[in-house]
Amino acid sequence: MSVKTAAETTTLGVLDRMEVSDHEEVLFCHDRATGLKAIIAVHDTTLGPALGGTRMWPYANEAEALHDVIRLSRGMTYKSALAGLDLGGGKAVIIGDARTQKTEAMFRRFGRFVHSLNGRYITAEDVGMSTTEMVNIRKETPYVAGLPEEMGGSGDPSPVTAYGVFCGMKAAAKTAYGNDNLSGRKVAIQGAGNVGRYLTEHLIKEGATVYLTDIHEDKLAAIKADQPAVHIVKPDSIYGLDVDIYSPCALGATVNDETLAQLKCSVIAGAANNQLADEKKHGKAVMEKGILYAPDFLINAGGIINCSWERRGYNRKAALNQTENIYNTALAIFKRSQEEKIPTYLAANEAAEARVRSMKQAGLRSL
Repeated sequence: MSVKTAAETTTLGVLDRMEVSDHEEVLFCHDRATGLKAIIAVHDTTLGPALGGTRMWPYANEAEALHDVIRLSRGMTYKSALAGLDLGGGKAVIIGDARTQKTEAMFRRFGRFVHSLNGRYITAEDVGMSTTEMVNIRKETPYVAGLPEEMGGSGDPSPVTAYGVFCGMKAAAKTAYGNDNLSGRKVAIQGAGNVGRYLTEHLIKEGATVYLTDIHEDKLAAIKADQPAVHIVKPDSIYGLDVDIYSPCALGATVNDETLAQLKCSVIAGAANNQLADEKKHGKAVMEKGILYAPDFLINAGGIINCSWERRGYNRKAALNQTENIYNTALAIFKRSQEEKIPTYLAANEAAEARVRSMKQAGLRSL
């Protein structure tokens, strides 16, 4: 399961892109009345239904949205596989401005498209979305996770996602520094959304020094009000800071040719999906630079773990306990990377692919 770069895939048709990444299904959704323009990608359902969030973002064009949903849905397959979940990988993107274009009608219409997949895809929250949108989608389909707790759901998955990233970050510190105590460590967080906010709280509580940036000043101000110790920096300044850990918690592809030349950290560990702009190229470059990269789909699995518990009776304590195992899984991936002298992303990919392949070979494909 290899994925080409954005530049390599722009000349490919949709079916060719699906073949390259081994996708099962891509659904294009349009509704003139509500202004809905969305894409749902189902990557693999070997382990179970494809559970993955819906992201709302003002993509520059449809090609950009397609590239994003293809990469994101593949990452969900790997994420669930590494977390030991009986779930496949899928994702959805809605082209639009989450701050100005949301309507109940739009999300109910989107819910009907989700429902048309007959449970092969279960949606949840992602960038630009909240439990409010999940409630509206739920009015049209039962294939929704991340509903409010009063509706029998697990609520906002962000706190558990952040906790998983925190656990993965500690495992990375253990590997890189020999000690997982983050007290006194300097951490640069890019992204002041819900995950960034909760991650900041964990780090400040442990005694770390946190530098935070975001393109939205109001989000930064809200976190600064709650956590006065946090240091606010300009978006372009986050890469060149002299820190121990760089934690991308916004959009992907922030580890690229330009930023790698600026990074002074020893560890990259964050919540953003698809942090490596070019998985093969930058995964190798990070390793050669002596930076330990914690694969995003490995350590940001807390949200999907939390949502998965809705399918068997939500139990917050059990979800958090399972999320804590990210620490041990990450240590195992880092060890394999060191022993086999391969990039950490490749060690994680191979572990996830091995689980999916073993189930296929055993004829245990299930929805």
